[in-house]
Amino acid sequence: QLQLMESGGGLVQPGGSLTLSCVASGFTLDYYAIGWFRQVPGKEREGVSWISASGGQTDYLNSVRGRFTISKDKPKNTVYLQMNNLKPEDTAIYYCAAPKIGVRGLLQSTEYHYWGQGTQVTVTS
Repeated sequence: QLQLMESGGGLVQPGGSLTLSCVASGFTLDYYAIGWFRQVPGKEREGVSWISASGGQTDYLNSVRGRFTISKDKPKNTVYLQMNNLKPEDTAIYYCAAPKIGVRGLLQSTEYHYWGQGTQVTVTS
């Protein structure tokens, strides 16, 4: 059974940092792209960052580009999202997701098939 589990969320002050982890079980991330998404109640889920199956390509939402970094640790079967210089508008539930094998996914949530349960990130002073 393919599963994804996020961790690392929490409460942080503006300008602070957090690192989110997404651990995969039941499949190897060598063959899957991974996307990070976030959602605020009452708003649509938006794509934050994406990494290709090989790990050689990445993409970011414009508002987080330069502040967030996505990476893939294949031996640990884990994808990380390093978030620096956090802003109150980054507050949301963050989800990692994987599309079906061979699908790039990019930042389009409709392309994704497997989802984690989410982790809350709150940025406030």
